[in-house]
Amino acid sequence: MAGGSAAEYRIAVIPGDYIGPEVVGAGLAVLRRIEALGLGRFRLETFPYEAAMPTAVVTRRGAERVIRFALELARRRGRRRHVQCVTKSNALAHLLLLWDEVFAEVAADYPDIATGKCHVDAMSMYVITRPASFDVVVTTNLKGDILSDEAAAVTGSIGLAAGANVNPARTAPSLFEPIHGSAPDIAGRGLANPLAAIGAAALTLDWLGQAEAARRVEAAIAAVLAAGSPRTPDLGGDDRTDDVTNAVLTHLG
Repeated sequence: MAGGSAAEYRIAVIPGDYIGPEVVGAGLAVLRRIEALGLGRFRLETFPYEAAMPTAVVTRRGAERVIRFALELARRRGRRRHVQCVTKSNALAHLLLLWDEVFAEVAADYPDIATGKCHVDAMSMYVITRPASFDVVVTTNLKGDILSDEAAAVTGSIGLAAGANVNPARTAPSLFEPIHGSAPDIAGRGLANPLAAIGAAALTLDWLGQAEAARRVEAAIAAVLAAGSPRTPDLGGDDRTDDVTNAVLTHLG
């Protein structure tokens, strides 16, 4: 979307899992820039050689803003103070060499933040083999969409990851939600994991300047996961949505 749009950046926050030996320490934030993907889509219907072509766009202004936002986030989180740039400029040179150049230029303004860069195919492996190595990941829209779901699955379930569609200029509303879909196949059955939605509420509080309240909600989520029970079916349990919600409320006092 353009610079003044309501939701410019998509952030997925994946918590530490507390689930098994593959614990993802302090968690991971994946940022992706929402710019034009599929803009000017063209479908050529010529039998039998039908073709479809999308157009993806990276702008210097858009890349600079989301990369700077990622670096500021790493500084504010105060965890590993590291930003990983994910690209695929070896295959999409015309599109992503600009992204790489802007990342290098903006990162130079943040000497206190460590940075790294890798291609998305390597990153998809690293998310599985060494997820605790990363703090903030910044990339373009499609790659971020895939990596955030993968990172959530590594922690145990996509039902754990909260998401934010933010307008950093605060000139329009931001939207906070789980990164998963509406799951109509289990709607109304009490099977959904509520922790991603509760985590999205914590992100909302943080965005509204209520940092202490946000940390309390996050701590309650962590306590429920660490206790090992209750757990919804996606985490191998047989408890219901209300059971997990009530457990979080109990920890909130």
